[in-house]
Amino acid sequence: MKNIAIGVDIGGSHISCMGFNLETKKLLPESFVENSIDNHAMPDAIISTWGHVIKQSINKIGINRVSGIGFAMPGPFDYANGISLFSGQNGKYEHTYGIDVKNMLTDFLNLKEPLKIRFINDASAFALGEAKFGSAKTNNSILSITLGTGFGSAFIKNGVPVVNGNEVPKGGCLWHLPFENATADDYFSTRGLIERFEQKTGHKCKGVKDIVDLCGTNSDAKQLLEDFGEKMASFLHPWVRKSKVETVVFGGNISRAYQFFGKSLKSYLNSVDLPVNIIVSQLKEKSAFMGSAVLIDDKLYESIFPVLQKM
Repeated sequence: MKNIAIGVDIGGSHISCMGFNLETKKLLPESFVENSIDNHAMPDAIISTWGHVIKQSINKIGINRVSGIGFAMPGPFDYANGISLFSGQNGKYEHTYGIDVKNMLTDFLNLKEPLKIRFINDASAFALGEAKFGSAKTNNSILSITLGTGFGSAFIKNGVPVVNGNEVPKGGCLWHLPFENATADDYFSTRGLIERFEQKTGHKCKGVKDIVDLCGTNSDAKQLLEDFGEKMASFLHPWVRKSKVETVVFGGNISRAYQFFGKSLKSYLNSVDLPVNIIVSQLKEKSAFMGSAVLIDDKLYESIFPVLQKM
């Protein structure tokens, strides 16, 4: 019975995937496979790496049980047609521009019966996973934020991503919006925190975990994360209000530091009379697998496809 969809998470330097049972709504941890990737490689090498990882997952599940593959893919990408639009602006996959990922993967997998292959933005996949299976699944209006090397975001209303209209920024994402002489992506990301800590102390950390580890003894580290929470709330609140967001869900590596920035974030939102529900993802990276795998459900895909055309 073909009731398993494979959710694939494409990162800047890795690919990982896992099977998801569309009937029981459960992930299959034993089908998990991951590999690193050279994102400056030529298209054939990239498709080969992605394809080999997916093949391993298919072999673990059994091809007779697999109904399709859903990709959580960073942008820019033509999600409706499966075509890469990476131009090198964001420093990855620049040699894939214009290639038909869907067709190349179908050819590479070379299966007797080609599988359904579908795509969605990675931040939207995470948000969809949270909205359908995470702690936010009872909420109608959700803003999901993924904090890590970049600042990912997605608005979900009634189980469907929102990417246009007056209630959300263009494209339904926040990373490109201006904030403090730069963009939100520059400020609310690993590099932003590391840069500001270095400016403040002269000490260059390798990652945000180093800053978090110092919070118990270093007032600069503690203050930096408190400031991070307050500034994020000041940046988010107009969109939370416009979009009538009921719940904000945080994911990504920096969300693990929520205990240090959450209080100031909530305090600011309360001060502007926006007492929204704040959740830190329990599913974490599993959300992206689930949110991409459910694209293989034809009924759900039908409701999301018009949005994919505008992503």
